[in-house]
Amino acid sequence: MCFFMVVADGAQLIIVNNCIESVWPGILGSAGQATPKDGGFHLGIGEEVVFDVPEKWSGRIWGRQDCSFDTNGKGSCATGDCSGRLHCGGNGGAPPATVVEMTLGSSSSPLHFYDVSLVDGFNLPVSMKPVGGGIGCGVASCEVDLNICCPSALEVKRNGKIVGCKSACLAMQSAKYCCTGNYADPKICKPTLFAHLFKAICPRAYSYAYDDSSSLNRCRASRYVITFCPPQ
Repeated sequence: MCFFMVVADGAQLIIVNNCIESVWPGILGSAGQATPKDGGFHLGIGEEVVFDVPEKWSGRIWGRQDCSFDTNGKGSCATGDCSGRLHCGGNGGAPPATVVEMTLGSSSSPLHFYDVSLVDGFNLPVSMKPVGGGIGCGVASCEVDLNICCPSALEVKRNGKIVGCKSACLAMQSAKYCCTGNYADPKICKPTLFAHLFKAICPRAYSYAYDDSSSLNRCRASRYVITFCPPQ
């Protein structure tokens, strides 16, 4: 038997920190979309935050590490920093950052589409899992710490510790690796050795711009759990 839990006016997002250190989630609504929680907040070890997003909401969520902010919410983060602000307020996260992307319905489809993307590189393991929704609702994730096996050419270090792993696009800064310009075509832009490495370790995440569409999940649930450092 299949159970469908649908909220007519949107969906609920549950953000969970399962890491052994604090995480500062960043949120960015797509053009014309609202940005919940002022775009960012602190999430202590074992904590969770729940909020609602309206129907047809689309945007991205990522985790920030090793942040320090003053009483005015100004400071910096080792990874995923959004212009030195606690509340990102319309600013995206600086790569490398593992990004959860979603479009929760559109004018042409009631379905929710979501994925975990490594196109901007990797900083934290993360997953997005529907609660209910029925058959076909998958889990988007990169559950493994890619920093452990990051090629030296892609490493981002802070105080001697590897805190992020660049994408080939970010590291090489060329159209060939970014699938831009003359390479903005899935028939021409193919996965690099680094993209193959990301895909082998995190098969349920996008490894480069034109990755296999199997990494894109389709669902219609009323609640989704986004977990930083999900249990493997």
